[in-house]
Amino acid sequence: MAQEKNFDLVVIGGGPGGYVAAIRAAQLGMSVALVEREHLGGICLNWGCIPTKALLRAAELRHSIDEMQAFGITITGEVKIDLPAVVKRSRKVAERLSMGVKHLLKKNKVSVFDAVAKLGAKQGDQRVVSLSDGGDITGRNIILATGARARTLPGLEADGTKILTYREAMIPETMPKSLVIIGSGAIGAEFASFYLDMGVDVTLIEAMDRILPVEDEEISSFVQNAFEKRGMKIMTGVKLSSLTASKAGVTAAFDGKQDDISAERAILAVGITGNTEALGLEGTGVKVERNHIVTDKSGATGEPGIYAIGDVAGPPWLAHKASHEGIACVEHMAGMKDAHPIADGAVPGCTYCRPQVASIGLTEAAAKAAGHDIRVGRFPMLANGKAIAMGDDQGLIKTLFDKKTGELLGAHMVGPEVTELIQGYAVARTLEATEAELMQTIFPHPTLSEAMHESVLDAYGRAIHF
Repeated sequence: MAQEKNFDLVVIGGGPGGYVAAIRAAQLGMSVALVEREHLGGICLNWGCIPTKALLRAAELRHSIDEMQAFGITITGEVKIDLPAVVKRSRKVAERLSMGVKHLLKKNKVSVFDAVAKLGAKQGDQRVVSLSDGGDITGRNIILATGARARTLPGLEADGTKILTYREAMIPETMPKSLVIIGSGAIGAEFASFYLDMGVDVTLIEAMDRILPVEDEEISSFVQNAFEKRGMKIMTGVKLSSLTASKAGVTAAFDGKQDDISAERAILAVGITGNTEALGLEGTGVKVERNHIVTDKSGATGEPGIYAIGDVAGPPWLAHKASHEGIACVEHMAGMKDAHPIADGAVPGCTYCRPQVASIGLTEAAAKAAGHDIRVGRFPMLANGKAIAMGDDQGLIKTLFDKKTGELLGAHMVGPEVTELIQGYAVARTLEATEAELMQTIFPHPTLSEAMHESVLDAYGRAIHF
């Protein structure tokens, strides 16, 4: 049977924004096409959040082996790392989930086209989408979910061998003895943590005055101290002028009096840029600023019927933000009155280095700059029974409240499993809970989440266990 050519919605890009939007639209009764040029699941599933977590799990297990003796367990013999097997498992995890996305799209009767798409002219209330295989389809509405790619800077170009992007960094054939990582955001911090735990001599370089610069300053300082205690070299407040590769390795040169440094390889983690090229946006009302498509809170662009979501629509560059945007965009398109665009400060961020980092809402500095009179609560994991029992008691839970209203302005966490715990504060913010509801909530014992409760109590001078 011939494949349908005319659709209510055409989604360009099959990442966590695009495929979720396509499925939700199909649930709402729309005829939907999804065009994906490479891998269903996008960068996140295939070359980002999922396979990196598989790698980090391997590094975590390697670290755990070193800690076994403290638990009364002795492992005799040499502990070896089978690097090809580590990488192979991470790729299998990604492939499994990509196949799962394919199944979900088929289940929801979404027509999938393996091609590169380009917007064409309008035909009545439909817009033509030209496919690289020579065919055309049309859609009453279009969602651009084309994602982003690694950003490069002049003098900092990757060669795929000595100077790597995240793709090459995820599939190393051999472990380098030394490594320089340029950029200490979530991607840089995760790779730094992984390679360090795998026995590599790591130097982390950041142009800002601290690593993880989007996080609360107290949390950034905690992570930097933890990294340095593990032997990582960290350089902040330096400007890289060039990164050159040779047979011997790479050399990083800096502006000013900072000496050059050398390593066997380097990883570039200096951000991402939206995939806005060759989409056929010329002659439309779609506005592109700094390589990202400008939208309103519902994903609408300046061109009627064309929407954009996810990384191509700007920060924060997170898969769960893209998925939520996709659902809100489609529900708005369908005229649903309870469609919920993303509220300010509602997107939690997670960094899966060791120690883990998670946050939501305003940092302490941002809260003060916004004019809030604040209460700050802190609770260290070293006073949490579950963390002590786990042998992982280095961490901090920090909460910020508006002194007048009791509004939870922000939460910032570092330590064991905080990427799983942050959803508690995300739910609280969605429900507009104040300190009163949070203090009255019963947290189970013994759990790491008790530290969240104690942090809230501490903001009001009521902490029990510290």
